[in-house]
Amino acid sequence: MPPPTMVNAALRMFVGSPARLRRYGWRMDAPFINGRLALADAAELIDQFGEHAASEAAIRAVRSRDDGNVVRFCHWRHIERVIATLNSDEVLGSIH
Repeated sequence: MPPPTMVNAALRMFVGSPARLRRYGWRMDAPFINGRLALADAAELIDQFGEHAASEAAIRAVRSRDDGNVVRFCHWRHIERVIATLNSDEVLGSIH
């Protein structure tokens, strides 16, 4: 699967370049969850929308992007990934 197309070509080196793909692999080894707010927002969407929670987070991200709010766009994209992580049965990261 090819890396995603980046809007900013300068970021491609860090985010989706073929060199990064060879060095680090396509997927991150461990999920990153940025604090309690991310978990609270993800849990709220899961409670309200059930299996469609990730789609709702994506819709909110698009709305934020269209409004020009980059911070909220990034927040809702992160929540979309948190929801996917919480719904996954796959073990990710290290187990202690």
